[in-house]
Amino acid sequence: MSHSGTIFISGAGRGLGRAMALHLAGPETRLLLHYGSSAESARQTAHQAQAKGAEAVLLQADLADPDARAAMMKQAAEAGEGRLRLMINNAAVYLEAGLLETTPEQWNRTMEINCNAVFHLTSLALPLLRAGAPSRVINLGDSGADRVVARLEAVPYHAAKLGVHLLTRSYAKALTGEGITVNMISPGFLENSVGTPPASIPAGRPGRFEDVLGALDYLLSDSAAYVSGANIVVSGGWNI
Repeated sequence: MSHSGTIFISGAGRGLGRAMALHLAGPETRLLLHYGSSAESARQTAHQAQAKGAEAVLLQADLADPDARAAMMKQAAEAGEGRLRLMINNAAVYLEAGLLETTPEQWNRTMEINCNAVFHLTSLALPLLRAGAPSRVINLGDSGADRVVARLEAVPYHAAKLGVHLLTRSYAKALTGEGITVNMISPGFLENSVGTPPASIPAGRPGRFEDVLGALDYLLSDSAAYVSGANIVVSGGWNI
């Protein structure tokens, strides 16, 4: 599968989402770029993608709001002329609060953006993905998203990523027969991650966006056409 056709990326205004958008941008690409509050950064992403020959459409939505999600995907359907070749569910928030200090409001908002939105947006995108098949869905997880362990910090974030892992495998089982593969890339500590890089990373450094882009390229390649339900951990050997 080449980097062509209509591509939706959530959280594309900055960070890893922006890096993926610019990596995929090209003359045969139409990018549907979601952003939440980073309007200026999202405009810069769109301009840089257009400079690479891509068509870029900005879509703003608060992913904690189901009505906003639905309205955005209606816009995406119109902008994409009813089809998608690739959907990347990247948007997430990271709450640093300890478990005992986390409020219900913080828990609910984190779960809405990091997990519920993945379910809802994918559900809404199914007619577009079916029209664009063979098509692919790639969810962004976390290097610990494949196992249940006790957490004292950022618990709603980790709970949500566990949910995304389950959704990835479940959607893969439900959709692969329709020509839609569903996979997950799970980074470890990245160059823009919150906090201080752990000294225990075996690779000796935080992950770079390019490290994740390598996994993205593989999942978009013809060689990965038979891969569905996989979770590729990109963590330099950390947190495994």
